[in-house]
Amino acid sequence: MTRLKTNIWISSYLQRLQQLSIPAFIVAKGDPDNGAILIKVNTLDGHAKIFQQSYDLLQNRRCWIKFDEGEEKEIDGQLNRQCDRDTDLWIIEVEDREGRTLLDQSGVEG
Repeated sequence: MTRLKTNIWISSYLQRLQQLSIPAFIVAKGDPDNGAILIKVNTLDGHAKIFQQSYDLLQNRRCWIKFDEGEEKEIDGQLNRQCDRDTDLWIIEVEDREGRTLLDQSGVEG
């Protein structure tokens, strides 16, 4: 399976969110070709979740899993530490009170 370049996947993902009027923006810009991606979901109530891409060996496909959740301040600290360790990392922040990410939709596997 051919993998999209990271910057192309992110552009497509942001466009999907925009079509549903779900605000999202790039917090950290990493390697345009192969950078890892973390998705922060800010529910605008002081809490947030982080999703990361994983590989499901049983289904032989990429998928998104919840990496962590908690108070937004703690999540932001964790994301800052991740960026310090990995300069190729992309972080996308999605702001949605319902916590919608669209990561469970077909074509968003990455």
